[in-house]
Amino acid sequence: MAKAQISVIVPAFNEGEGLRLTQQALDGVLAPLGLPYELVFVNDGSRDDTWAVIESMRAATPNGAVRGVSFSRNFGKESAIFAGLAAARGACAIVIDADLQHPVEKIPEMVRLWQEGYEVVEGIKTSRGEEGGAHRLATSLFYGLISRLSGLDLENTSDFKLLDRKVVDVINAMPERNTFFRALSFWTGFKRTSVSYEVKKRQFGETKWSTAKLVRYAVRNIASFSAFPMTLVLILAVILFGVAIVMTLIALIQKFTGRALGGFTTVILLILFSSSIIMGSIGIIGIYIAQIYEEVKQRPRYIVAERFEASSEEER
Repeated sequence: MAKAQISVIVPAFNEGEGLRLTQQALDGVLAPLGLPYELVFVNDGSRDDTWAVIESMRAATPNGAVRGVSFSRNFGKESAIFAGLAAARGACAIVIDADLQHPVEKIPEMVRLWQEGYEVVEGIKTSRGEEGGAHRLATSLFYGLISRLSGLDLENTSDFKLLDRKVVDVINAMPERNTFFRALSFWTGFKRTSVSYEVKKRQFGETKWSTAKLVRYAVRNIASFSAFPMTLVLILAVILFGVAIVMTLIALIQKFTGRALGGFTTVILLILFSSSIIMGSIGIIGIYIAQIYEEVKQRPRYIVAERFEASSEEER
């Protein structure tokens, strides 16, 4: 019986400086396993020499272990992960960051658990490394919130995970455009376990995430994975209706007892309060309409400008 193949998916955006180090680290832990493997590098529209480095790694690897996909522009990490999953040909696929903050040393343990029958092996963070205080707080709030809204325990999860081929096929078959990889891999179910790890210090380059990007990422994924904000609109409307009833009763009582006052300040506060709720509700509805708009256009998640494949005789 032929040995199973392992696909390792490496999304890369402006990571040309250290990709060779990443390849060496991955080869160093995969080769001793004695299993055929491939490294699928996805260039997410990098502005540096990332794609040139990937091509040079392929040229220097005649056995075909390195494969590459390059986007026409930057489509984001989510799209890069899904492009890698679509290109992966292994019996299992491992997603790992290009900057080596995900410890490659955990891969043999993940593969062993997969061989024992687990179909999803999640990488769970025990620490978040050297993140700034504001970024750490924002990240914690986002994952805590989406975990409660979606009913999925996403706190301390990451994109570092191993998926069996049947899980990869299910995810690849999903037609939605606004994707949230780490939540979708939870949502699919299947037999799962986890490995814990500490986020390593970044070996090269700099982070591509800012607080503003994290906020946009959070809003989009909360809307993608939970309808609770829409329910919140109704809750706020009910609260506002209750306040209106109370204020109406107070006004009527004051009117009939002859104690009615001008109430200018009260009126202004009520107008500001109700206007805030109305505008906030319209904003929430607008986010969901925008999500629907993006989905119905049915544009592709990404556009591949170049790729290179290994021939069957070159595969390990």
